Amino acid sequence: MSRYLVIDGKRYAWRDILALYRAQRQPALPQPTLFELKEDARPASQRSAAGRYAEPTLFDGNRL
Repeated sequence: MSRYLVIDGKRYAWRDILALYRAQRQPALPQPTLFELKEDARPASQRSAAGRYAEPTLFDGNRL
């Protein structure tokens, strides 16, 4: 196995590639949320696209 990898005519050392790989594998720092998360108040059937398609409520008489 060679010590260099040639990509598009450029030589890269395996040790440099492995160092970058190990740096990327380390867990990322947690990021703060952009906004406060709120509880979903919709009925369970309306929380997914499949549920909204299966049970549409657009013309339901209970809504305004």
